[in-house]
Amino acid sequence: MDIDSQLLALKKREYKVGIIGLGYVGLPLMWTFYKNDMPVIGFDVDQFKVDCIRDGVPYIKHLGTDKMEELSKSGICEATTNFSRLREPDALLMCVPTPLNTQREPDMSFVEETTKTISKHLRKGQLVILESTTWPGTTEELIIPILETESGLIAGEDFYVAYSPEREDPGNANFNTSKIPKVVGGHGDNALKLACALYDTSIVKTVPVTDTKTAEAVKLTENIFRSVNIALVNELKVVYSEMGIDVHEVLDAADTKPFGFMKFTPGPGLGGHCIPIDPFYLTWKAREFEQDTKFIELAGQINTYMPKYVVQKTIEALNSHKKSINGSKILLIGLAYKPDVDDDRESPTYKLMDYYSEMGANVSYYDPFVPVIKKSREHAYWAGTESIEWEKEIIQEFDVVIISTNHSAISYSELAEWSNLIVDTRNSFNGIVINKNHVFKA
Repeated sequence: MDIDSQLLALKKREYKVGIIGLGYVGLPLMWTFYKNDMPVIGFDVDQFKVDCIRDGVPYIKHLGTDKMEELSKSGICEATTNFSRLREPDALLMCVPTPLNTQREPDMSFVEETTKTISKHLRKGQLVILESTTWPGTTEELIIPILETESGLIAGEDFYVAYSPEREDPGNANFNTSKIPKVVGGHGDNALKLACALYDTSIVKTVPVTDTKTAEAVKLTENIFRSVNIALVNELKVVYSEMGIDVHEVLDAADTKPFGFMKFTPGPGLGGHCIPIDPFYLTWKAREFEQDTKFIELAGQINTYMPKYVVQKTIEALNSHKKSINGSKILLIGLAYKPDVDDDRESPTYKLMDYYSEMGANVSYYDPFVPVIKKSREHAYWAGTESIEWEKEIIQEFDVVIISTNHSAISYSELAEWSNLIVDTRNSFNGIVINKNHVFKA
């Protein structure tokens, strides 16, 4: 199809969307297109996810049973592990991981392998969009060369390429995929026009930018902004603690200023797939241009240090009760990286579990959203570990409880009553009457 035919097909909802990677980005995107009458094929290497979509079984909390059952019965959505069907969709959206390797450098293996797979089935007229967060220049320098070399087709003539960064906020009821404006950069005018028209079918607003590398830089800038500001309040927490000042009271009071201030809150470290990782993609790329990213790297150092700070506070708390961390029973509250979600990617709780275990403590966790730790490359040691039950008799057995993630479903008044000692990294007891002698802020 030429560009005009594709635009017409989009208006008629006769344009098929292919989504590669059905995780925290791809699955909500599938739901969003479906709700706007767009036919979708989802691709994933994980047969479990494909089976769940077919059977209407939820595997991501905020897309619950009702939505998954509706998807399974939709008639216009399906999922498959058969990548030979990549020729069928008119657009292919890549929603695959972009982690860091052990040297904290970009690991583009998932993107590269997915692009190579697409190239084997690429046909004329298809639109390929990368949604994964990455360094500026990825689309032009990595994606297009692979697609052209492997397929023999020419980008901008035979097929179209664009970049549109995902902006998911799992668990945020106010901003689901359809309500978050979509930044779009294209490889040429036709690619930009087609990509914007695609997202316009289902997203509240598209924001076109000059090119793909500008769109790639937008996503990094958004997450670097958050990383730097979180590092600032984390550093203030450490400094103010030594001065006997409650950083949360300071931030709450500062937040009453109606201009010139944006509140961020400190915690035990950074979690999620974006903020702990994305800044290092720019740091890595900047070296190619002989540029230092001192501010970004300093923020990374501060945020990376925070789990060790919590451990030190735990040692002090146990010492106040004449106990050693070696041999102590430690309970961590919250395995997910933020409240009220089941997403445990890059959660600082894992780092805390590792530190405490290495120091000889017996470690357990409680999380109503993560009943068992799934197998992963990063946390293979903890795979299969189950959350404890929320019972007074069980919690009383622990020497210290660490609040790492403050889920709203947790009764903090019960926790305060049942616990011998608490280290609170999230200001969880704000407004709750407690015995301050056994609650330490960290």
